[in-house]
Amino acid sequence: MREQAADRGGRHISPIRVIRRPAAVVALLIGLVLAGAGVTGLAVASQTGRAATPVGKPRLAPVPAGHWAAVPPARVRSVARPVRLYIPAIGVRTRLIRLGLTASGALQVPGSTAVAGWYTGSPRPGEPGGAVIAGHIDSIAGPGVFFRLRLMHQGERVFVRQASGQLAVFRVTSVHSYLKSRFPTGTVYGPAPDAQLRLITCGGTFDAATGHYLSNTIVYATLVS
Repeated sequence: MREQAADRGGRHISPIRVIRRPAAVVALLIGLVLAGAGVTGLAVASQTGRAATPVGKPRLAPVPAGHWAAVPPARVRSVARPVRLYIPAIGVRTRLIRLGLTASGALQVPGSTAVAGWYTGSPRPGEPGGAVIAGHIDSIAGPGVFFRLRLMHQGERVFVRQASGQLAVFRVTSVHSYLKSRFPTGTVYGPAPDAQLRLITCGGTFDAATGHYLSNTIVYATLVS
């Protein structure tokens, strides 16, 4: 998958085209097996011309107050839209903007490194399926909202505030880093049997020549039962 060039504001973006329907996922995976081709990754861009500053010790954030939303049964297909994201273990407290597709069919990325965005073509967090939330790792001004995402561990909690006021509570199941040339498109955007969450940012080695990180960090989480 080709990378998108820097936009007029000097931000470097390299998003992938997003699969919108499960049938398209199946067709894509079959095509990949037959052709032996790889898929490229979502490139939530670094908005920087240099690598990020050292990580340092994460600042813990308090768990948000509020009633935990019940896990919906499989037949339920609609919950309130997500408005805020809290990740106490790495100090993240941010509003969630909406991310759609660009004119070329690529995933939009947040215009600011300070906020994360929910991809509206994925399920709402708490609905059956894999909800996708993306954010930047850093910018020339310093760390971005997902700067410490790679430091998360299995079992930690992620909270998504819904417009209804309830919290969808997720438990981290795994944290992975993938080269963008080996991004697991089917796993991230494909169907899931229950309510899941994917948090995505850039990571790995920073390529100063292109202004991009070479990998993506993805946190997988499942709705708490």
